[in-house]
Amino acid sequence: MGATNSKVNKAGVERAAQKATFSPLMEALTRFGYGVRGLIYIVMGLLALQVTLGKGGALASPQGAIAAIGKQPAGRILLWVVLVGLISYALWGVVRAVMDPLHKGHDPKGLLARFGFLTSAFGYAILILPTYGYITGASKTANGSGTQNFIAKIMAMPWGRWVIGILGLIVLVGGLYQLYLGFSAGFERQFQTYALTPKEVKLATDVGRFGTSARGVVLALVGILISLAAYRANPSQKVGMDTALATLLNQPYGIWLLGVVAVGLIAFGVYSVLCAFWFRLRR
Repeated sequence: MGATNSKVNKAGVERAAQKATFSPLMEALTRFGYGVRGLIYIVMGLLALQVTLGKGGALASPQGAIAAIGKQPAGRILLWVVLVGLISYALWGVVRAVMDPLHKGHDPKGLLARFGFLTSAFGYAILILPTYGYITGASKTANGSGTQNFIAKIMAMPWGRWVIGILGLIVLVGGLYQLYLGFSAGFERQFQTYALTPKEVKLATDVGRFGTSARGVVLALVGILISLAAYRANPSQKVGMDTALATLLNQPYGIWLLGVVAVGLIAFGVYSVLCAFWFRLRR
């Protein structure tokens, strides 16, 4: 009798979770999250483009872009918007990983994709506290030292260098996978033609491919920087996206490389905003 009740309760919980996953509220939060993700990447790209054009400014990570948003007129209100968006997008990452609404399955490829969703959720979740800090005045630095502190703490532990090295490889592989998705137009499978006109499909595909590829380049460089920090046992190694962009700038023809990637980041931001408008999720 107890086992039967347990099964019934489990089935009830699963039905409730599925209902919440495909609810209008979840769709609205996801749309909002995509929109805020787009805003962050557009600001990152614009700041990098300013540097490319010699208009001043500084290269920024997502946290730096959020800080720049907070300095605009009505910045405090904008930061609250960003905070809610970050929470929404992180939640969507967890939902994608756990509830599998995109039907990735349990084969190795599907599990890898779902692990990627969980990693994405973590990446946006760690921006929540700094963003709240900008609102309250607790966060002071534009690009922050949270990542550096995290790496330093992990590397101080037994086997810490190995952990950071593996993390770097994961980020590197994630960046290369983004490049693959950009070239194959295999990104965001939930945005299918049932929700879009042919012109909208072409626009989303062209902008998304370019933007996803540019972000893939930056993420791959971040993965290399993290791996180097582990290899050199250097916890003070800067590893953020702003450092990755600076690395591009310091290469031969770096001003052109940075310019292309800056436009690509803007494209990724625009693509994310399009996702906010066009997001559909069916069972």
